[in-house]
Amino acid sequence: MKKNNPKLWVFTTYLAEGLPFGIIRSLSSVFFTDIGVKNQYLGFLNFLGIPWNLKFLWAPLIDIFGTKRAWMIILQALIALLTLGVAVICWIIPSASGAHPFLVTSAVFFVILAFLSATNDIAIDGHFIEGLPDKGQQAVYTGYRVMAWRLSFLLVRSGFVAIASYVAARMAGWGDYKPWAFAFGAGALSMLVLTIIHIITLPRFERAQSHAGKSIRAHLREYANAFISWLAQDRIALIIIFIIFYKIGDEILFSMGTPFLMRELLVTKGQIAWLSGIVGALGSIAGTWLGGWWIKKTGLKKAIWPLTILMNFNIWAYIWLAWSHPAATTANGVLTIAIVHCYEQLAAGLGNAVLIVFILRTCKPDFKAAHYAIGSAIMSLPSTIIGGFGGVIVNAIGYLSMFVMSFLISLPSMLLLLWVPMKDGDK
Repeated sequence: MKKNNPKLWVFTTYLAEGLPFGIIRSLSSVFFTDIGVKNQYLGFLNFLGIPWNLKFLWAPLIDIFGTKRAWMIILQALIALLTLGVAVICWIIPSASGAHPFLVTSAVFFVILAFLSATNDIAIDGHFIEGLPDKGQQAVYTGYRVMAWRLSFLLVRSGFVAIASYVAARMAGWGDYKPWAFAFGAGALSMLVLTIIHIITLPRFERAQSHAGKSIRAHLREYANAFISWLAQDRIALIIIFIIFYKIGDEILFSMGTPFLMRELLVTKGQIAWLSGIVGALGSIAGTWLGGWWIKKTGLKKAIWPLTILMNFNIWAYIWLAWSHPAATTANGVLTIAIVHCYEQLAAGLGNAVLIVFILRTCKPDFKAAHYAIGSAIMSLPSTIIGGFGGVIVNAIGYLSMFVMSFLISLPSMLLLLWVPMKDGDK
């Protein structure tokens, strides 16, 4: 397979995008849940999404300086190194009573990792648009990139969590922390392998811009133009509101997904490994593939209504799960949880395809990375703000009421479809 074949580089780059995101936003949640951190503090882990909300502030630098390829390789090497640092911290924690300073240090590592990973996302998304300028191709490969991204989650939620679970079972005397050193160590090794693959195989679509003779004022003007050109779009206020609120129901629903499964439905570490990893990933991949194909076939304007309705009304599957409360301690309970989780992830994938394609079509040629970063940063606001207080909301009203709230809040967002501009020049 040639190295400039999109199937190769789209797959490996989005593995390298999803893997650190999964480690920071998912593996950390399972880790801190497993060692007994309280619900309200677990909700605060969603604030690790803030760098993804703010990444538009430095995104123009990725377009202005160097190449997306060079940025990716450097950032992915640093991510591998810091993830290894978290593994070392887990290994040297002496005991539960002396864990606090080590856990604080690991939290600082996660914050730094979040900023590096958000910047890595900017470079990867810009490289994707640079390598596939045709909008029809972008729609087709939306499902493919999400497949790679979700497979990285499969590796995190099934592979790395399973490693921690296996080591904990085999080495019972090691305590709660050392098994996680193997999980985070596997994450570091995976990122290192992807970095080496990209050094060897990643195609070059652009040349670094020459900055010889450019003044600071010229650089500042170029930086400002990245934002001005995106904000100059027709009905930009509606576009921003639409991006923020389109998936708000799902963001509320999944903000406390891991604690809900583990503490309310009694899902174990081993079960969460295949439930959220394999079952959830397959549902999400299938949904996004179907959504991307649907958009390519009929166009965004025709596809958006049925895809959006399917996404939001299927929240009731999770509401039923919270109401019926099947326990993962029985075979029937595990099967029920798996079916509902897969079904809801499939529906969420449909909406995910819509939002990715919509944001791609707001990007202009001169600032591909910056424009996609602006759109995707806005898209991530609900998961950080609402998710950050997810534990507080659960403590106040419970999971069932929280899930019902997520559906009710999703309804007004659908009204925006009547007015938001849709760029549908191709299918």
